[in-house]
Amino acid sequence: MQLPITSHTLETERLLLRAWNTGDLEDFFAYASEPGVGERAGWKHHQSLEESQRILDAFIAEQEVFAVVLKTENRAIGSLGVHPSWASELPDFAAPTGGPPRVKEIGYVISRAYWGRGLIPEAVRAVIEYAFEVLGLEALTVGHFPENKQSKRVIEKCGFTYFGTGVFHAVQLGREIPELRYMLRRSDWLKRRQANYIVTE
Repeated sequence: MQLPITSHTLETERLLLRAWNTGDLEDFFAYASEPGVGERAGWKHHQSLEESQRILDAFIAEQEVFAVVLKTENRAIGSLGVHPSWASELPDFAAPTGGPPRVKEIGYVISRAYWGRGLIPEAVRAVIEYAFEVLGLEALTVGHFPENKQSKRVIEKCGFTYFGTGVFHAVQLGREIPELRYMLRRSDWLKRRQANYIVTE
C-alpha cells in the first residue's frame, strides 16, 4: 500500500507543507470562507466554522491534503491535495489489482491575500518531487477552469503538458464545468531535472 500522502512534511524556502491538525481550524476558515477562492477549485466558500470543522476533520482522517504554511507567519494560508486522478482509467496508468495507484491528481487553493507571490508554484514543485521520488508515482495530473488564468500559469511553470479538455462535476456548485487537463510524467520530469545539471563551458 502507498504511504498516506501527508506522512511526510515538505519544506521549501518559504513554506512548510504538513498534515493538518485540529489547531488549524481558524486558519482554515480564514481562507476557505473568502468568496471566490473555493469557487475557482469547484467548491463553495465556507459559511461557518462548523462547515470548516467537518472538512478539516476529513482532511485529517484521509491524509491526502497538505496544509500550506507560510513560515514567516506560522499559519496555514492554503491547501494542496493529492487525490485520485481521471488518468487512472488510462491503459498506461492502470494500477495492478490490489496495487497502489500509479497516477494522482493535484489541486490547490491559497488565500487571496497571497496571490501573485509565487507561493503555489513553490509548493507544487515540492509535491512533484515528493510524488515521484518518495511515493513512486508515474505521473501527476492537474486541471483548471478556462477562466482561471492564474492557475494555468502555475501549471505551465511547473512543467505540466496540456492533455485535453474534460468535464468537472462541481457538485457543491450544482453545475458541470469544462476543465483543461494537464499531465506530467515522471520520465519527463527526470529528463528535465537531469538537463538542469548539465554544465556547459
